[in-house]
Amino acid sequence: MLLVARTAARLGEALGSSDAVGLVPTMGALHDGHLALVLRARRECGVVVASLFINPTQFGAGEDFERYPRDEERDLRLLGENGVDIVYAPTVAEMYPEGPAVSIAASELAQGLCGAVRPGHFDGVATVVARLFAHCAPDRAYFGEKDYQQLKVIERLVSDLDLGIGVVGVPTVREEDGLALSSRNAYLDPDRRRVAPALYTVLREVAESLGPDSEPAALCRQGERALLDAGFDRVDYFEIRDSETLVPAARWRRGLRVFAAAWLGSTRLMDNVPADRDSAAPG
Repeated sequence: MLLVARTAARLGEALGSSDAVGLVPTMGALHDGHLALVLRARRECGVVVASLFINPTQFGAGEDFERYPRDEERDLRLLGENGVDIVYAPTVAEMYPEGPAVSIAASELAQGLCGAVRPGHFDGVATVVARLFAHCAPDRAYFGEKDYQQLKVIERLVSDLDLGIGVVGVPTVREEDGLALSSRNAYLDPDRRRVAPALYTVLREVAESLGPDSEPAALCRQGERALLDAGFDRVDYFEIRDSETLVPAARWRRGLRVFAAAWLGSTRLMDNVPADRDSAAPG
C-alpha cells in the first residue's frame, strides 16, 4: 500500500533501516518520463521513494510557479500503480522551516545554457535536492537526461559534498513525433503543439552534421535559424558543449552534446541530444 509522508519525521519513520533506497524527485504533473525513472528505481532498489514538491526557490520572477500544473490525486495514483512505496509530499514550510535563508551555490556547471537565462535557478535546484537527500538518505537518485544540465549539477553536488549517493541519469522519453515529454507541454495549444517537435528534429540534424570538417558555431547559428523558421518565437540558446564538463565546443571532437531552449508563445521548451553518431539514435 502506498504511504504518503508529509513530514521528514514521518518519512524517516517509514523508511526505518531500509536497504537500497531509490529516490525519484519530482514536481508532480507526472508523465511517462517520470514513470521511466520510477520503473528504473523499482528494478534497482528495495524501496522506492518519489517526492512531490513544487520548489519555489528554483522559479525566478515572472516564471510559472503559480500556474505550474498540479494534480496530486492523479500523481499519487500513478505512483502507486507503478511500484512506488513511499511518496514524500512536504509543504513549503516543511522544506524551508525558517524560510529559504541558506542555499547552495551551484557549481560552474550551472553557468551558461539554462543558468544564463534563469539566474539562481540551479542554486534553487541544488538546495532543494540537498534537502531531499538529507530527509530521505537514498542510496540512489534518478533524474532524466532531458534536464541534462540539472543532472550534471546534481552529480557535482553529490561529488563535492561526498554524499555517497549514486546519481542515475535516465534517457529522455519522447512522444512518437519526437517531442520530449515535459509537464509544461500541457501549456501548448494545438497549433503550437504541431510546431514543437521541430525542436528535436533540428537538434538531431545538427548532431548528425557534426564531424571533423564542421564548425560548431556555424551549425548552432543554422540550428537557431531553423527553429525560428519552423515557427518558434524566440531561441534562448542553441549550443554544442562537452557532455561532461558542459564547456562550449570550439571544434568537433567525441563526447559532445547539442542543447537548445526555445519559446512557443509563453511556453519554454528545452531538449538535448548526444552528438556522437553511435549514441544519437532516437530515444
